[in-house]
Amino acid sequence: MTTDSSAALAGTDLADEDFSARPDAEEVWARLRRERPVHWNTRPDGSGFWAVTRHREAVRVLKDATTFVSGRGMRLDHRPAATEAAAGKLMIVTDAPRHGKIRRVVSSAFTPRMAARLERNMRDTVREELAALRDGEPREFTDIASVLPLSVICDLLGVPKADWPFMLRSTRIAFGEGDADPLERLEAHAGILEYYQELVAERRRTPREDVISTMVGGAVDGIPLTDEEIFLNCDGLISGGNETTRHASVGGLLALLDRPDQWRAAAEAPEAMDTLVNEVLRYTSPAMHVLRTPREDVEIGGQPVRAGEPVTVWMPSANRDETVFADPDRFDGARTPNPHLAFGSGPHYCLGATLARIELRVLFGELLSTFSGGAPAGPVRRLRSNLIWGFESAPVVLRRR
Repeated sequence: MTTDSSAALAGTDLADEDFSARPDAEEVWARLRRERPVHWNTRPDGSGFWAVTRHREAVRVLKDATTFVSGRGMRLDHRPAATEAAAGKLMIVTDAPRHGKIRRVVSSAFTPRMAARLERNMRDTVREELAALRDGEPREFTDIASVLPLSVICDLLGVPKADWPFMLRSTRIAFGEGDADPLERLEAHAGILEYYQELVAERRRTPREDVISTMVGGAVDGIPLTDEEIFLNCDGLISGGNETTRHASVGGLLALLDRPDQWRAAAEAPEAMDTLVNEVLRYTSPAMHVLRTPREDVEIGGQPVRAGEPVTVWMPSANRDETVFADPDRFDGARTPNPHLAFGSGPHYCLGATLARIELRVLFGELLSTFSGGAPAGPVRRLRSNLIWGFESAPVVLRRR
């Protein structure tokens, strides 16, 4: 193991929840890419982890799921006992071959008919939210952006629309938003688990076209999924599906508001919406890091790494790699090609990536066709997190066409 590459970097802890909100965060990532793309990050308590910040090495780690496993944790703040209990049951902390088998069960629910239904409901939800925006009136866009992804996940799971407000309130508390204390978070999560139990029991009696029904009827190696496996993967879908789309929505809107020429260009070329969405995902990179653990001694970018040493991939940095993306700090809604890693890569590539792209396509399509532009209406505050590169507050004013 080597020490930090320089005195300037030695005092920087990428895992510090305040780091991502620092104005020089992108400069630090750029320096690491240049000087130490595979960097040993020492924590204040003396522990540490490898930080992979360049695109080439990031892809290598993410794609090589044989060497770099997920079953020992997929995030820096994981609790080893909880990870061990969930491994082999929850997809994101399960390795091959079981990971692929559970993934196939869940993904089989994504039929063309379901996708069409979800997209219709997405459009209705977005139009309803945007209709409530008064011309020139300041609104907190993080609130608006939170409604769409959770409504989609609820629709996907089979949660009746009447219960969506309950799930929105409960997940905001349970998954770490706001000022709720630990007891409130536990109570909210307990309420969600109790709700899953009721919904799973109902789907066992009356299956429908939703993910919970698919998991209830699913099996791995001929053995049906247990209730615990279903609950864990419902949790994974809600927490994963909510964060990326929500924070990409906010960051993408802010980027377009700051560039009126690109707002106009995107509004005039709705057929290029997929290209715009890809750039929103690259530029915002909401998922900050994923953790992998090497089974054996290995080299990453020429750096020796011992078996068992934590290896983290930092997607916002990889998505700013100058050797892959021209002028990477510039938002370019027409950027192509765009091999970003916002959804990861390899066997653990985000299961909901296609759905998230549809959500963003619908949201930005409606925003650009309804509004001619706007501006921030107050200070934008970044989220304190080492997992989500997102926004705590983003008040905006939008002007209708």
